[in-house]
Amino acid sequence: MRKDVRILLVGEPKVGKTSLIMSLVSEEFPNVVPYRAEEITIPADVTPERVPTHIVDYSEAEQTDEQLFQEISKANVICIVYSVNNKKSIEKVTSHWIPLITENTDKDSRVPLILVGNKSDLVEHSSMETILPIMNRHSEIETCVECSAKNLKNISELFYYAQKAVLHPTGPLYCPDKKDMKPLCVKALTRIFKVSDLDNDGILNDNELNFFQRTCFNTPLESQALEDVKNVVRKNLNDGVCDNGLTLQGFLFLHTLFIQRGRHETTWTVLRRFGYDDDLELNQDYLFPPLKLPPDCTTELNHNAYLFLQSVFDKHDKDRDCALSPEEMRDLFDVFPYMPWGPDVNNTVCTNDQGWITYQGYLSQWTLTTYLDVQRCLEYLGYLGYSIIAEQESQAAGITVTRDKKIDLQKKQTQRSVFRCNVFGDIGSGKSSFLQAFLGRNLMCQKTIREEHRSYYAISTTYVYGQEKYLLLHEVFPDFDYLSDADLACDIVCLVYDVSNPYSFEYCTKVFKQYFMDSKIPCMMIAAKSDLPEIKQIYGCSPLEFCRRHKMPPPQSFTCNTAAAPSRDIYTKLTTMAMHPHARLRCMCTCNRCTFCLCQNFLNSELLQTVRAKLYAVVLIRHVSQADLKSSTFWLKASVGATVFAVLGFAMYRVLLKPR
Repeated sequence: MRKDVRILLVGEPKVGKTSLIMSLVSEEFPNVVPYRAEEITIPADVTPERVPTHIVDYSEAEQTDEQLFQEISKANVICIVYSVNNKKSIEKVTSHWIPLITENTDKDSRVPLILVGNKSDLVEHSSMETILPIMNRHSEIETCVECSAKNLKNISELFYYAQKAVLHPTGPLYCPDKKDMKPLCVKALTRIFKVSDLDNDGILNDNELNFFQRTCFNTPLESQALEDVKNVVRKNLNDGVCDNGLTLQGFLFLHTLFIQRGRHETTWTVLRRFGYDDDLELNQDYLFPPLKLPPDCTTELNHNAYLFLQSVFDKHDKDRDCALSPEEMRDLFDVFPYMPWGPDVNNTVCTNDQGWITYQGYLSQWTLTTYLDVQRCLEYLGYLGYSIIAEQESQAAGITVTRDKKIDLQKKQTQRSVFRCNVFGDIGSGKSSFLQAFLGRNLMCQKTIREEHRSYYAISTTYVYGQEKYLLLHEVFPDFDYLSDADLACDIVCLVYDVSNPYSFEYCTKVFKQYFMDSKIPCMMIAAKSDLPEIKQIYGCSPLEFCRRHKMPPPQSFTCNTAAAPSRDIYTKLTTMAMHPHARLRCMCTCNRCTFCLCQNFLNSELLQTVRAKLYAVVLIRHVSQADLKSSTFWLKASVGATVFAVLGFAMYRVLLKPR
């Protein structure tokens, strides 16, 4: 909505321009009329549209042509005043004033015109027969008002229509020649219909219509009023109502009817509620609401945003296969001015056997966009109508800004759900395969990916201690002399080398020593292509010895050359290290031979679980009476015993792990 409205009155001398302004202000006809009235400002609280209004007079006797041209360029609406009893002043409307205004305004943004027939008290006939042909020839003329400054007839209405012509212009909405709405208006209303069609069945049922009415006008429709609206559509349009709901054609017909009956403010109210500006483009303030993002903080979708996106997915997954086919995807993004997801997205997130993005992949891509480019995420949510459907102030309400990572490190805990892992490695080391394996694709599946559809990101979920987290893998271009801040900003570093290439490991050591040796970012070495014969790396020490020297976990063997989907264990370990960078994990292997693995296997063994259960039963059932259970002495002894057992167990655990 505009902040103010500027109205300019022009016309031949002595047609009553100044009298109209003075009659409006003083509510009486002035006895003495000056050549020109000073500019006046009507406060917002006394105007129907609650917008400050500036009224500017023009006098040929006091102003130059240059001053007139400047006023024309500043005006939001121009009232061309003529005298109904003066034919010459009417002729001047088309011969002088309209051409003059056209020459001094931008062709792409025509100023609306109001024709004002003053001195109607002096004649008994109307000038409308003469004016109507002029209005039909000039589409920029919004309306014509006959008034009398002397009798105060239609004075308030004149300036109301002028204000309305600016705030609710007909020009962008309707073409008088074709007697139909303009394409841009149809496009905007079509998007509004699809956003409001919550079940995507092609009709607005009573619940959807009531929600739409409440959203736009803050009041629901009564049942009878709803039926009356549908009856009007049925009467004029065969396909306007279907299954007792309003179709798209019926929705468009209603707005055409509003405009034709002079109620275009109704259509403008709807358009502006859904984010459109005067040019029927989505407003930048609507698409990009303010969002404060401090340094070292990340952005994630919150629970309400995920629920909204889930509803959007369910709305368009018509075959209920938990995946979006190409047709369903096009239908989902039909409310966008462009297709936001390219073919590379299918290689960024999980897909089904047909290559269609799954429900999990769909949410993952939204999570990726929010993390990497939150402004784009806000824009996308705006196209989907998040703030309207979720009844939030703006899309920013769906974004969570995480706290500074330094605070997470200090408190040794984090509430974040998305963790970034930057993957480094020499050319041909297997970085791309490592990313694709995270999405469940073995080497055979990866060979079908076209080079132009390749993605440098992969994102999916992992579970750490029962909590679902997103792990975002980013493949960094292998030119470590020119790494940007974005390449270095991450939660964990993954260094990939090819076990079958003797020169592959050296690249990883250079990257580590130059960028990460003195940082607090945890690092993990990946021994890729472990299905191939391992060749000794040409470096001063072995990869295992290098990891020991720098207090890193031992190299993790990895291969995607498997018959089934590659193992996801390594990605869980990466997420765990990213979540707990303060905890130095002494063992990250699954060799089942080292002390750590043997202890873990023993503690989780079925034998130990059975023994523990039997001891518990013997102690509590056979040797503990009901009286003991109620005794405070018994529970004190039990607590002391449990504490001693825990301390001894922890001491034994430290002794066993000390050699490592």
